[in-house]
Amino acid sequence: MNKDQVKGAVKDAAGKVQSKTGELTGNTEQQAKGMAKQAEGKTQKKVGNAKEVVKSKIDKI
Repeated sequence: MNKDQVKGAVKDAAGKVQSKTGELTGNTEQQAKGMAKQAEGKTQKKVGNAKEVVKSKIDKI
């Protein structure tokens, strides 16, 4: 596991919390920010996953 995977997972989780908090309090701005943070986290995690795939391919050479 690399740092992008970890940071992405943390951002995704934090975004879920922020989005749900915004939903529960009726604060659409916080809800939108949370959803954006989730998307950013998921993207960063995918980048980390891709790095791991490339690294494993290189290690096989």
